[in-house]
Amino acid sequence: MFIYFIADLHLSEDRPDITACFLSFLQAEAPKAQTLYILGDLFEYWVGDDDDSPFVAKIAKALKTLSLSGTEIYFIHGNRDFLLGKKYAQKAGMQLLPESCVVDLFGQKALIMHGDTLCTRDIDYQKFRKKSRSWWWQFMIKSLPLKMRKKIAANYRHKSAQAKQSKSLDIMDVTEEEVVYQLEQAQVQLLIHGHTHRPAKHLLQANNHAAQRIVLGDWYQQGAWLKVSATEMELFNTPFEHS
Repeated sequence: MFIYFIADLHLSEDRPDITACFLSFLQAEAPKAQTLYILGDLFEYWVGDDDDSPFVAKIAKALKTLSLSGTEIYFIHGNRDFLLGKKYAQKAGMQLLPESCVVDLFGQKALIMHGDTLCTRDIDYQKFRKKSRSWWWQFMIKSLPLKMRKKIAANYRHKSAQAKQSKSLDIMDVTEEEVVYQLEQAQVQLLIHGHTHRPAKHLLQANNHAAQRIVLGDWYQQGAWLKVSATEMELFNTPFEHS
């Protein structure tokens, strides 16, 4: 039996290669797993569950098919799709989880999250994150017409890309002190997250014992997932198929 973790697919109509790879993963690879955890940024942006575009419907249908086949699907919000709600999750056969939670991986406890909260040096982003998670901000955004929300999302994506160019890699990476703090708060020795797009396994100390942090890869150039079994944890990737 296997458990799979994925994150940072950033699905959009602009990247049909990512979509094709993901749909292939759902059909060929994911059914082998008893559980699939999606740790945020499944979509490049999400403006509301009332988005009735054929694209998001196609993704929901594929996920629902996987769910009906027997693979449980859990979803944690990312910084791009934090507005994804219960309506779409139900349509896709996904169960929503808190922004961080402890899960059992064949007897080993692991803390899982998207990972953006670990990047405490990125002050500007953390300020926006706090505002955008507030009930009043989300109520205001959701009250706008769908077309306007899509324009706002496109504008934010553009500004975000520009802001990243002026930030150092260190600022956009996790803060080790925050990693240790989260592990010790959860009383576990394993953390799995995405967000930074730097797939790797990191060894550290927490709770006065050896600990591990596993970072999931993004899907910009290839498919990427973490495969967890009772005996090992291994990062995999698969190249895009080009016609």
